[in-house]
Amino acid sequence: MRILLVDDHALFRDGVALLLRELDPAVQVSHAASLDEALATLGDSADIDLILLDVILPGMHGLQALETLRERHPGVPLVMLSSQEDQVTVLRSIQLGAMGFIPKSAPAGQMFEALRTVLARRIYVPPLSLAGIALPVPARACTSPAELGLTPRQTQVLRLILEGKPMKLIARELGLSPNTTKTHVSAVLRALAVTTRTQAIVAANRMGLVLGDDAST
Repeated sequence: MRILLVDDHALFRDGVALLLRELDPAVQVSHAASLDEALATLGDSADIDLILLDVILPGMHGLQALETLRERHPGVPLVMLSSQEDQVTVLRSIQLGAMGFIPKSAPAGQMFEALRTVLARRIYVPPLSLAGIALPVPARACTSPAELGLTPRQTQVLRLILEGKPMKLIARELGLSPNTTKTHVSAVLRALAVTTRTQAIVAANRMGLVLGDDAST
């Protein structure tokens, strides 16, 4: 796995890179201190598997970098890694296409576990950010898409939903018609007992839904 770490603090990037390599020595970490550097890296390399992005970057306002990256590189999963961790920022990040959110203020052990979760292709959202969000989904132990009753195709659709990809891109990537894609998306949301993508992220997080390589077959 090759990860692009986008943050303007070199010491923080180095620390996160060390944690990532401790979790998985095979991980390759590329660094970017700004949105322009991140776009240049993504333009030069087609094999970035995951982006870890700070909310605030030089010359950028709020979540503008997230919006730009999702627009230009919608095929690359992205997780926020930020000191801004209020519920509004966390949920807005998810609405804009992030598939998870890791707070910089987390103690070392929590940060370690959060990164482990992301590397395992599971979704991590800080528990306090989910407080007060009512969903008709009970907290369950680690659950696979198959246990939710999803077909292999619906599982592929679920993965793309959680990677923040819009309906048109899901249809294009899977070679499906718009109507067929809409049918699969509806089935996925129904299986999660939710009605929106944001709720799907939250529900998947609460379930501990595993999105390993077998989830895309």
